Amino acid sequence: MKENRLRYVLITPARNEECFIEGVIRSVILQSVKPLRWVIVSDGSTDGTDAIIGYYCQLYGWIDFVRMPEHRDRQFAAKVHCFNAGYKRLKGLTYDIIGNLDADITFGEDYIEYLLGKFNEEPMLGVAGTPFVENGMRSIGGNFVNLNHVSGACQLFRKSCFEQIGGYKPIKGGGIDWTAVTTARMKGWQTRTFTDRVCYHHRKMGTGNSGYLMSRFYHGQKDYYLGGHPLWELFRGFYRMGQKPYVVAGAYLLAGYFGAYFKKIERPIPKDVIEFHRSEQIQRLKEIFIKRFGKKIKG
Repeated sequence: MKENRLRYVLITPARNEECFIEGVIRSVILQSVKPLRWVIVSDGSTDGTDAIIGYYCQLYGWIDFVRMPEHRDRQFAAKVHCFNAGYKRLKGLTYDIIGNLDADITFGEDYIEYLLGKFNEEPMLGVAGTPFVENGMRSIGGNFVNLNHVSGACQLFRKSCFEQIGGYKPIKGGGIDWTAVTTARMKGWQTRTFTDRVCYHHRKMGTGNSGYLMSRFYHGQKDYYLGGHPLWELFRGFYRMGQKPYVVAGAYLLAGYFGAYFKKIERPIPKDVIEFHRSEQIQRLKEIFIKRFGKKIKG
């Protein structure tokens, strides 16, 4: 791969991640292109997370450690507060790319170099990432997956893009990563998930059938919460009904969305972002229909 002159920094919020934090640290240490600085922020961890981070800080001068006060609640907004604490530690540094990296993932030795190469190739690329693999399953697949979205497991931002969107917004109920990426597109930046690489998510999630179905229900709620268009959700729900477990997975998704729709639960997402998000969904529906039925109609 060509020499990469872009300089990057990383920030990792971590709370009670003693089982996983060493994996991501080793992944970054082995990168073919090292970060200028990596700030790991412990969100009041009460296990061995801080000790592991401290050990590696002594070995590598470019790893920095910040500890936040202890607290009992685990709100999504806490991640933003941690990230911002790390962001302050980067003041005065000159860099091109800033990355938000989860504490429970690992990746190959050329992972960051690969993504930096994409920023070199595409001047208007504002946010980049890859799919993640969890329990042997890739995070993307199917007609309703949006490669313009970038998973929060690892999001790399061009610094000018990150500053233009105002960074991450502390949303209590979640959707922080999604809002940042969608706002970037609304501001005219390109955002992209590149499928030639993956990262691996190691935190075990519920795998029981009832747990999976409830996750579909909550996913539907989140789709409403983030401002998804009802027409998009209908087609998405019917599409999911054709996948295992047949019918019920799509039904749970639709129940979550339309239950929230009729309850009119509060949406903390800015109205202009919701309008932009819905316009993208309608455009993608048109593209899907043209792709699937365009030739048949012409014939």
